[in-house]
Amino acid sequence: MTQSTQAGVLEPAPGSDGTPRPAARRVGGGRRVLRALAPLPWITPATALILFVVIWPVVSMFLTSRQHFDSMGFDQGSAGWSNFTKLFDEPDLPGVLVRTVIWVVAVVGLTILISLGVAQMFNKQFPGRKVARWALIAPWAASVVMTSIVFKWMLNPSNGTILVLMHDLGFMKDYNSVNWLSQQTPAFIWEIVVAIFVSVPFTTYALLAGLQAVPEDVYEACRLDGAGAVRTYWSITLPLLRPALLVAALINIMNVFNSFPIIYEMTGGGPGNQTSTTTLFMYNTQQTSIGEAAAMSVVNFGFIIVVVLFFLRASRWNTAED
Repeated sequence: MTQSTQAGVLEPAPGSDGTPRPAARRVGGGRRVLRALAPLPWITPATALILFVVIWPVVSMFLTSRQHFDSMGFDQGSAGWSNFTKLFDEPDLPGVLVRTVIWVVAVVGLTILISLGVAQMFNKQFPGRKVARWALIAPWAASVVMTSIVFKWMLNPSNGTILVLMHDLGFMKDYNSVNWLSQQTPAFIWEIVVAIFVSVPFTTYALLAGLQAVPEDVYEACRLDGAGAVRTYWSITLPLLRPALLVAALINIMNVFNSFPIIYEMTGGGPGNQTSTTTLFMYNTQQTSIGEAAAMSVVNFGFIIVVVLFFLRASRWNTAED
């Protein structure tokens, strides 16, 4: 049976139970498909960007790590897992891996602690606060390469500003005989200092934004309950800062782990590879073996994924309440 519409077109009549006929179901299904595809024009650019910027380089990195390249950089075919075997046989690799962990933990941890104090200070009213806030941007806005070079000049054993100042203050007798950047431990410590110097501004502003989002009536309720400043900060401020802390920490972990200019400009990873992290070790390795450097990049990729997942798990990112 059929029924006529206003346009005079015959359509299948519904069954006795009101169920539409197959043609009507096809029309409804087509509309659902169109609705499902409607967001596609909006997400296609972002999806293409992710595929081109993230997925394709990762796939290329894995493929390169299993290829053999000659001294001229030409692909000579598959190398299997020999690049990884060669990498793990490197005598400097264990020290580089340990140093990378120390580098990330020290820089990120100290940056967070310093930024918490600076953000708390900038959240208070004091004369010249606006000028101080603007001044804090300078280390972050300046080129990391330029900052590293400036610190390298300041540590120059001939006339470096830092060494001359310490000599004038009586902390050392003959600064001409001191070359901290040629010694493993002092050089690595100074590289950590520079990394903290350039990381504090961003972290401070991220935490300051979190502090300014805390409602003032929460602090007023704490004062009425008789809570002291330390108790209020520990029980109220830090828990409410948790989202800002997690974002700042995650961004710092990725930035510091992949940091290249500071160590490269100050010591080049030397003496030897004694101040190299995995990123600089990978760069130095590619000058002699592209395949081995690609294998190191795969290890780097896995390392950062494990670190981030561990951090997210430890912080219980996906739970609103513990």
